[in-house]
Amino acid sequence: MKHALPKVLLNIAVALIGLIVLFPLAWMVSVSFMSAGEAATFPPPLLPAQPTLEHYRDLFANQGMGRYLWNSVALAGLATGLCLLVTVPAGYAFAKLRFTGRDRLFQMLVGALVIPAQIGTLPLFLMLKQVGLVNTYAGALVPWLTSIFGLFLVRQYALSIPDEMLEAARVDGASERQIFTRVVLPTLQPILVTLALFIFVGSWNDFLWPLIILTDQSNYTLPVALATLSREHVQDIEMMMAGSVITVLPVLILFLALQRYYIRGMLAGSVKG
Repeated sequence: MKHALPKVLLNIAVALIGLIVLFPLAWMVSVSFMSAGEAATFPPPLLPAQPTLEHYRDLFANQGMGRYLWNSVALAGLATGLCLLVTVPAGYAFAKLRFTGRDRLFQMLVGALVIPAQIGTLPLFLMLKQVGLVNTYAGALVPWLTSIFGLFLVRQYALSIPDEMLEAARVDGASERQIFTRVVLPTLQPILVTLALFIFVGSWNDFLWPLIILTDQSNYTLPVALATLSREHVQDIEMMMAGSVITVLPVLILFLALQRYYIRGMLAGSVKG
């Protein structure tokens, strides 16, 4: 009994912390179904008196939320694909291929992680303005073409691939492309899912860069559109909560669907490399 008591207390503490963390999310969903002005009463109700979908209908019918949702899905999907296309081969090259200055270049790239990304925002905007990529999806995707953190993650995981496996493939006559696609990529699958999830969520939630580069409202992503709507409908708490649910729900579903792959990749990365 004495040994079971600490475990019971620990479970209770974890459950309480979980409830505290989940309560704002649950209340956000609840408010999104409340009638206009219901959440502004004091004390604020926990559940809607008469659940309604009027705010969701208004967002999609009158506020262009469908367009913003498509913009976010397209940009996040393209950002994820492009970043993986560049980052994964580069991470493998830094781990297993030999070329002049490899280690020094990797050290410089990792050192750049300490530099805030916001420092490069203005120079990058001016460069894209010169080539006419302002207010375009291509301009919005430029910062996501590669990820130094992703490069580091893939390299550290790729270091665990035995050199003997790669040499055996070369002896059998496999080209470097065949080795990468048939040997390396299947081995990197757990970390690829983890990295893809990081990139997708990061690009989906990105607010500053789309706000700067996308000047046309029809090109806004969900975070930017939601911020714009909050200024126009500052008193419409229920509508803002409905917009927040639309913004959060896709990435939450994606994370839950890929949770086991994500955890497997994180655990593998913690013990390999």
